[in-house]
Amino acid sequence: MASIELESALLSNIKGKTVVITGAAGGIGMDIVRLYAYHGANVVVADLEHSRFAAESLIATLPDPSRAIFAQANTHIWSEMKKLFKTAINTFGSVGVVVANAGVMESHMTLDVETVDTNGDLEATEASKVIDVNVKGTLNTLRLGLHYMKDNKERFPGGSKGSIILVISTSGYVGGTGVAAYVSSKHAITGLLRSSQLVAAQHNIRVNAVAPFVTPTSMVGFAKQWTDSGLPSNTTQQVAKVIATLSQDPERKGACYLTCGPIIREMEFTQKALLGQWLGDDVVHLMASAGSLFESIGGYPLPNLEAMRS
Repeated sequence: MASIELESALLSNIKGKTVVITGAAGGIGMDIVRLYAYHGANVVVADLEHSRFAAESLIATLPDPSRAIFAQANTHIWSEMKKLFKTAINTFGSVGVVVANAGVMESHMTLDVETVDTNGDLEATEASKVIDVNVKGTLNTLRLGLHYMKDNKERFPGGSKGSIILVISTSGYVGGTGVAAYVSSKHAITGLLRSSQLVAAQHNIRVNAVAPFVTPTSMVGFAKQWTDSGLPSNTTQQVAKVIATLSQDPERKGACYLTCGPIIREMEFTQKALLGQWLGDDVVHLMASAGSLFESIGGYPLPNLEAMRS
């Protein structure tokens, strides 16, 4: 399968757009900020309050610091995320691009059934935080991005009103490392990518994703061993370029780009194309027929469960 060649000319479309980036004060987020700012975007650097100094130091190094602001926001706290988007709009007028980059990983194995806390309990408390940040935080970012973009004027080649990039991970497709909370959360974001397409299309907004393979950041404690092994070296700069380029591509809706060193592959469309080989043509027909049924009755009928009312 041929590697995707990024169209650098697409980056010229960034100029003048306002970009909200979560988890922007460190790791991959910093290079996402730098790249958008270099190409003339207004940038909202969103992160936790303890990252303020790092964020403001980053902003001071940008080509035009007056076109970037730091906005404190915890992605899984709805009120803080609402304030983030309102700040972006009050400052720059509108939001054209959102990059849902914020994410964390547990520091202890979630399924370690031998280790207990001081009370002798086995609850995986870190796992709950991972799910909160990675899943709820991404959902909040996606939902607010869709809400505020739906009233935009058409501003991209192709006529779309906005562009949202979800940062997944290859762990959202093939995670087998045993890091249960992180891998599960990234699979959930893959689900958000797929399930958001209907609403995004209704409002003429493009939602895509990038799935970086191992990238040396503060979450990677084996960078030296990785480099010494000779495995392809991903960089935060490359991930940022893939994200920025995909965000400006008017032809891409519902795509996910894997990126690792020289390797860039599209994951969503290729998976769909191989469904018949994977599960059989009868399953392809079944899925298509079910989709037609739901379309004919106005969408998937949602249940009214008592458990959701308690």
